[in-house]
Amino acid sequence: MHERTQDTMTYVRNFGRPDLFITFTCNPQWKEITDELMARQKNHDRHDLIGRMFHLKLKSLTNFINKGKIFGTARCFMYTVEWQKRGLPRAHILRWLQEKIHVHKIDDLISAELPNPESDPMLHGVIKTQMIHGPCGSINPLSPCMKGGKCTKRYPRIFLKDTQTGHDGYPLYRRRKLEDGGYVTTKKVRGSDVEIDNTGQQPFGCPYDFS
Repeated sequence: MHERTQDTMTYVRNFGRPDLFITFTCNPQWKEITDELMARQKNHDRHDLIGRMFHLKLKSLTNFINKGKIFGTARCFMYTVEWQKRGLPRAHILRWLQEKIHVHKIDDLISAELPNPESDPMLHGVIKTQMIHGPCGSINPLSPCMKGGKCTKRYPRIFLKDTQTGHDGYPLYRRRKLEDGGYVTTKKVRGSDVEIDNTGQQPFGCPYDFS
């Protein structure tokens, strides 16, 4: 592992900072996992299924990105796998591209908004069930992300028409209002339907509040 770490440091030395940081998390509700569970088994009873399926899907994802060149031609890439507190594996992938990503291309690659439910209903369904933070705040003060009456993940975020560079080095992604071309959806919280807009949507998912 030490030798591999030293090898990866040569990427930074030769090509500078990586262009993309991609997180890929295991979903225990993958059909390939649930179909193989025996009677009265839960996904956490079969770590062998979870580990094998995650490895296969991670391999498929890296092949899709590298051979499909959906982000452009890569100079090199690397990834590491970690295990979350709940036992699910997650991969962090770094990619160095031959053509650098300019500021005006960020919105073409990264979205922190709800997708169009009519043109892409499948993606909208995935985002709605897997990637919406909370809700927290006054709507759900018992959410795990709440501390001292505030969300520790800094939600809700502010509306933005365009992506901006943050003061701390992290970008502030585009989050449009409904009248500016954004979308809204509803989510059940304590049995009631709550309207969710782009201020409550995050690109990577809250580590505590997956639906």
